Amino acid sequence: MNLVGRGPDGTGNPDHARAGRRVITVVGIGADGWDGLVPASRRAVEAAGVVVGSARQLALVPETGAERVPLPSPLLPNLPGLLDSLPDRAVCVLASGDPMFHGIGSTLVRLVGAERVRVLPHVSSVSLACARLGWPVENVEVVSLVGRPPAALRAALQPGRRVLVLGGSAGVVGDTLDEAGYGPSRVVVLSDLGAPTEAVGVESGLQVIAIDCVAAPGSRPFARVPGLPDDAFEHDGQLTKREVRAVSLSRLAPFPGELLWDVGAGAGSIAIEWMRAHPSCRAVAVESRPERAARVRRNAGALGVPALRVVEGGAPAALDGLPRPDAVFVGGGVTVPGLVEACWAALPPGGRLVANAVTLESEAVVAGWYGRLGGDLVRLAVQRASPVGGFTGWRAAMPVTVWSVRKDTP
Repeated sequence: MNLVGRGPDGTGNPDHARAGRRVITVVGIGADGWDGLVPASRRAVEAAGVVVGSARQLALVPETGAERVPLPSPLLPNLPGLLDSLPDRAVCVLASGDPMFHGIGSTLVRLVGAERVRVLPHVSSVSLACARLGWPVENVEVVSLVGRPPAALRAALQPGRRVLVLGGSAGVVGDTLDEAGYGPSRVVVLSDLGAPTEAVGVESGLQVIAIDCVAAPGSRPFARVPGLPDDAFEHDGQLTKREVRAVSLSRLAPFPGELLWDVGAGAGSIAIEWMRAHPSCRAVAVESRPERAARVRRNAGALGVPALRVVEGGAPAALDGLPRPDAVFVGGGVTVPGLVEACWAALPPGGRLVANAVTLESEAVVAGWYGRLGGDLVRLAVQRASPVGGFTGWRAAMPVTVWSVRKDTP
């Protein structure tokens, strides 16, 4: 266990102040404005030579003699340039509520490092909403629709689940619920939380939408456990079937925050279920046929993971320039020269590779790699009950060979 101390400036680097590197102070502020700030946050604003924030946030704090700099729009591509342009004075950045919860505090830490960011949080809108509703915070799922399509809400919808939506309008959220089969859900709009203008059922620029999920009669909710029904996906037959998909994903073993390459994606089922395993899981689906690539995008939206990146092109050439994966699934094209080599080379130590084979030719390739690298080789044969005249018999699907291997740590 490594114990990490805190420096006198509140950062993780005790030498920071002596080194003269500027620390950016991020102050969370609520709709209650200056009156709601604790003394430490007020002092940070008053001591700053430069105060950065949105027009609304800047209007919430009194004039202190500091230079006021509005946040750029769009924020992410322009923020590094803004930071570089600021004068060499104490900088205070205003943020809504808790800066480290879907806020600019997290963005600044990614840009300049945690040792250069000091965060003074305010009560988040999520905590305020749960307090008003009587919902335990730990039992609530939060979905941000700020800069994201409404389809991102779908993965969080499950019977009996409580969801808080940041961003988006009641109309858009209602339409998404209806389309996903959750029309009867109870929806509450909470606006201007903490401010004198706080209201329930009235929309504003600062609002949280609370959803108590209720599935419509006759609808079919989908769990996050791998192995969704095959007909949950739009496909042309090129689909990793349900039982094989569940086994393949168990070998891929998605961990939070990890990235998957789904090579020869077909309908995108492996990549989609990987991303549904945890909100922070990411995936790239590589598909050479444009009509299938378009189908992958539609499936990703319908199943709540619209952030799935789809790359059109043939592998291994289409893999060039992609971010390094934590796991790779090869669902098609295993016989293409150089494909398995490229996937294996891309994996870091501890990465997982899973390849499925149906034909004799692809089985031969997989068997050869199993002989070289080891791993686990499993053959799955699934049979389903189906009518045989007036009786019921077993109808066999084509067997699938699943090869999985983990790249050992050097």
